[in-house]
Amino acid sequence: MESAVARSAARPRIALATYRPEEGTTSADRDLPVLKGALEDAGARAGIVHWDDPAVDWADFDLVVIRSTWDYSWRVAEFVAWAERVAKLTRLANPAAIVRWNTDKRYLGELAGAGVPTVPTRYLAPGDPADLPDGHEYVVKPTSGAGARLAARYRPEERETALRHLARLHERGLTAMVQPYLRGVDTSGERALQFFGGRFLHAGRKGAVLEPGTAYDADKVPHPRMEVWQPTPAELALAERALAAVPHGPHGTDGPHGTDGPHGTDGPHGTDGDALLYARVDVVDGDDGRPCVMELELVEPNLFLWLHPESVPAVAEAVIRAAR
Repeated sequence: MESAVARSAARPRIALATYRPEEGTTSADRDLPVLKGALEDAGARAGIVHWDDPAVDWADFDLVVIRSTWDYSWRVAEFVAWAERVAKLTRLANPAAIVRWNTDKRYLGELAGAGVPTVPTRYLAPGDPADLPDGHEYVVKPTSGAGARLAARYRPEERETALRHLARLHERGLTAMVQPYLRGVDTSGERALQFFGGRFLHAGRKGAVLEPGTAYDADKVPHPRMEVWQPTPAELALAERALAAVPHGPHGTDGPHGTDGPHGTDGPHGTDGDALLYARVDVVDGDDGRPCVMELELVEPNLFLWLHPESVPAVAEAVIRAAR
C-alpha cells in the first residue's frame, strides 16, 4: 500500500491563502482560479483558503502560499502572528521572517542603507514634528499599507490638508512616510518586475495611482492601465540588487521551507527557509532619469497572470517544487 508520505510527494497539498471579501462582493484576485487550475493540472491538490479562517488546520497542507491576503495592512499584528503560527506547522511561502520584515515599508531605509537606489523617504512616527516639504509635490502614506490605501499626493500649498492626513494616521497609531512625488511616475509609469522560483518571470507597467486632489481615504485603482513591459538591463540589475539586500536571505530556488518550520535543511544561502519563492520589485524613474525602487513586494504581490498567461506553467512548477 502506498504510504501517506509517498502520496503527499506525488500529489502535494497546497493552500493558496487569500482574504475574505466583504459580504456581497467577490475577490478581485483574477490570478487565484488560474493558479489553482494550473496546480491541479500539474498533479497537485490545491485549495483556496481564507487566511483568517479558524477552522483551517494548516498542518494538513504541504505548503501554504500567501496570495491575495489584501486585508492584512489594517490587521498587521494579527497577520504576522498568523504567518509565524503557520510556519511552525508547515512550509510557508514566503517565510514568516520575510513577512514580518516586509509588512513595514521602513525596509526602504534598510535598502537605501545597503546602497540600493530607492525613492527618498522620511518617516514620521506619532509624536514626531510634522516635517513636510515646502518646495515640491509629495506623497504621504502609512508604512503599512497596500493598494494605495490611506495614501495621497499633495502640492506645497495643500499643507493644511496634508497635516490633517498626517494627524489621522498618527491617531491610528500609524507611522507615516513622506516621499517626493517623482515625475517619472507620470511620464514613464511604474514598472513591476516579477520574480518566481529565484528567476525573473515577467514585468508590467502601470500608470499613476495617485491623482491630484484625490482624498487619502478615497478608493483608488491600484494598477491602472497595466500593460506588458520589457524591463531594461538597468531595471533588471536594480531589481536583483534590491533582492540581494533583503536581510533575511536572497531569493533562491530551494523553496520556502527551513528554519521557520519543521522541515529545515541547510541550503546554499544558509537555510532553505530564507529563500523567496516570489518577489515583485516596483521601479520608477528618479529625478535623474535612473530607475529606483519604489516598493519591494514580498508578502502578497499580484502576479498579473491574466496579463502573462505564458508564465502560468513556470509558476505552477515552482510552487509544486517548493511543496516537496
